[in-house]
Amino acid sequence: MIGLVVVSHSRALAEAAVALAAGLLPDQGVPVRIAAGLSDTEFGTDAVAVAEAITAADSGDGVLVLLDLGSAVLSAETALDLLESPVAVRLSAGPLVEGLVSALAAAGGGGDLDAVAREAGNALAAKRAQLGDSVGTGPAGDPQSSTAVQPVDDSAITEIIEVTNEHGLHARPAAELVSALREVEAVVALRNATTGAGPVPGDSLTRVLTLGVHPGQRLEVSATGPEAARAVAKVRALTENRDHDQPR
Repeated sequence: MIGLVVVSHSRALAEAAVALAAGLLPDQGVPVRIAAGLSDTEFGTDAVAVAEAITAADSGDGVLVLLDLGSAVLSAETALDLLESPVAVRLSAGPLVEGLVSALAAAGGGGDLDAVAREAGNALAAKRAQLGDSVGTGPAGDPQSSTAVQPVDDSAITEIIEVTNEHGLHARPAAELVSALREVEAVVALRNATTGAGPVPGDSLTRVLTLGVHPGQRLEVSATGPEAARAVAKVRALTENRDHDQPR
């Protein structure tokens, strides 16, 4: 499993970001480590601490490092030279908070280092879509369209579901949906049938959030594979009106 490291000038900021991601996506089993601040109250980054965090987060599959401000990048780059054992490490240019949530979802779903880095790098796509901005490109200039779903074949099970969950598909509901679909042996495409946005792959949190699904809108679900019917049923259950303990 891919490990994650959060590098920030502020320990409080890093701990809050990790707590938010873990709250949205509990029980992912992903090793997440923090290298932040020079103390509980002193701002700064330490290359030695970053190297130690990378080593602690590595389970053999690689580590993605998420960063806040410029000198955090310098500390992380220096840390790579301090590693005592070889580790596959990728430094993410994605936003710290959104990137961490997206990376946690991808790593928890068993994504490799490339997939996890891509999700983190594309993490602003939903915000850009909501604000009418260009979605832009992913890491290393890869167009986000590279993760577009393939056309659904004739054997797909397709259903249009009215979203009655009072929060639509934002933040936690979307994260829950992505996590649930990764447990099913099916390929799922989602489209906002009300606005026409999509289709997007159901196993990508960054892409699902770009649909901007609000309560009362219709969600088109198309699934193929041995558990296609189960996948559609999971989407239906997770978009029904449910009570949660806090807003998403």
